Amino acid sequence: MTIEILPARLANQIAAGEVVERPSSVVKELVENSLDAGATTIKIDIEKGGAKRIRISDNGSGIVKDELTLALSRHATSKIKDLNDLEGICSLGFRGEALASISSVSRLTLTSKPAEQESAWQAIAEGRDMAVALQPAAHPNGTTIDVVDLFFNTPARRKFLRTEKTEFTHIEEVIKRIALARFDVSFILSHNQKVIKHFKSVNNKSLYAKRVAQICGQKFIEHSLEIDCQHGDLQLSGWVGLPSFARNQNDLCFSYVNGRMMRDKLINHAIRQAYSHLLPADTYPAFVLFLVLDVREVDVNVHPAKHEVRFHQGRYIHDFIYSVCHNALSENANVGLLPESEDQPSATLPLQPESRAVNYRQDNQLESHETGQQLTRDYIKPLTKVTDVQSEPYQSSKPGSQKNYSSYTHSNNQVSRNAAQAYQTLMTPLSSGKSDEDSAALPIHEVNENDHLVLTKIIDDKYAVITLDNELRLLALNKIEQAVKFFEVKNRWQHNFVSQPLLLPIKISLTQAQVTFVEAQTDALKKIGIVANVLSKNSIQVREFPALLRNKDVNLSFNKLLTLLCLEDGQELTNSDWQQAFASLLSADSYDNQQAKSLLRLSQQQLNPTFEQQLRLNSVLIDLTSSIRMLTNAT
Repeated sequence: MTIEILPARLANQIAAGEVVERPSSVVKELVENSLDAGATTIKIDIEKGGAKRIRISDNGSGIVKDELTLALSRHATSKIKDLNDLEGICSLGFRGEALASISSVSRLTLTSKPAEQESAWQAIAEGRDMAVALQPAAHPNGTTIDVVDLFFNTPARRKFLRTEKTEFTHIEEVIKRIALARFDVSFILSHNQKVIKHFKSVNNKSLYAKRVAQICGQKFIEHSLEIDCQHGDLQLSGWVGLPSFARNQNDLCFSYVNGRMMRDKLINHAIRQAYSHLLPADTYPAFVLFLVLDVREVDVNVHPAKHEVRFHQGRYIHDFIYSVCHNALSENANVGLLPESEDQPSATLPLQPESRAVNYRQDNQLESHETGQQLTRDYIKPLTKVTDVQSEPYQSSKPGSQKNYSSYTHSNNQVSRNAAQAYQTLMTPLSSGKSDEDSAALPIHEVNENDHLVLTKIIDDKYAVITLDNELRLLALNKIEQAVKFFEVKNRWQHNFVSQPLLLPIKISLTQAQVTFVEAQTDALKKIGIVANVLSKNSIQVREFPALLRNKDVNLSFNKLLTLLCLEDGQELTNSDWQQAFASLLSADSYDNQQAKSLLRLSQQQLNPTFEQQLRLNSVLIDLTSSIRMLTNAT
């Protein structure tokens, strides 16, 4: 078979298979074009579920006469010009294939009048020959696209359409999702000359909940928490339903990224994880959440229907969404966890049905034993009120409307400095001890006749040969580090340690006795930053782990902890037992020469005046007498 280039008509019909799945796909593409054109009022007229007619009118910027024919060409768009634009897409559409694909499988009429043009012009294209005819028309400022007889020239596609009611239900769902994203735009949806939905524009932020209630129902607003949290260039706002409002289907799961509706796996996983211990099995949370971030930090060109995106810093985004939702729900953990009955009045819930900002808990401050200064280790910078958040709504690609994102600009797919610092601030607790640079002010004495301590050599990455008061000794480095860590943990014990959510919860197999121990010690484990659920009599699931142990293997560390803590029957664990076990987990497994020096400096600083005593307790004297005797006899 010879290789040939496909005719334009056939190529467009093949492309239509990706863009035009059903009438609701046409509605989505055309309404998004209207939004990109800056429309504030959009009318959607549907006949026979969209199979007969889809007519969308807007009051946007319009298309000039000379570009009407070009607008129906494949890959023609005004939204991107070069590769740099593709790396930072801030419009809903950008590929330039929607109109060409739609016109290839329907009879399409495009009528438009820009404000600066005296009269309107109309472009007519019918699928088979793809020829475009231009003629004058009467039309107000804006654009109208009339799509008639969808799939008239592709019978195989048309027979896969469902009933009129089913297809219109999909269209209605699309309009509801888009209306949730753009409160500032009016949407009028009609079916067979009857107005079905009319969402009036809302420009006052305090009235946003009214639009949400119109789409999701008043009960959702009454049984949800309003959140609005910003961290660096990330902002998450919207509403999360209380656990008592759990659903049997995922019909109230709405998430948006920079105003674009999403069904993204990473976002959904983060939200589900925040609800994981609050919802009964086989139920779904209800939420309407808007994530706003730098457009250069997200790639929207990874899914044919743009339902999924790829984040440059997926883990950072996941943990941010999880943290905000988890903290909001945890603060209201006193509400019922089981889904309420349909006949149960909403007044029985203790929470008042009003919109509010969630004030995120600020972790207790840690007191440094050296300086007495209090160091905050907040998981997320807390908000005190909604007005603390300085945010900008999603903007279309109008001239002058794009935000300056120079602080996040990067090349070669490298993470920007601001992004790295933001993630570090979000996820990393402050160290309890001074850094190596600070401890360098307390050096081990140099080698001379008055030497007190000299580090000679590291053996097997675990032991150090030292000279202490002219005695040659072998020091167990992990033992001396455990003494240091125990001192630090003991001083911080009155505060809970920062826990870090795992991207994917880890299932660990244990003995029945160990599972019983974990179940009984839930509060103590949570204190050191471990959150675990019992799955069965022989397994548990770890969902959060101490941030101080983020570089450790979760399974091995958890099993080591149980080995250290499982005492004989009848014995009770004391705080000292927990502190010693946690200190053991924090200790390193091996050391090089520089790490050993740093450890001894830190030990000298932390353990005074018991430093020398700890050195002798955790070391043994090296006896060279027999070696010297052997050498003497050999001579």
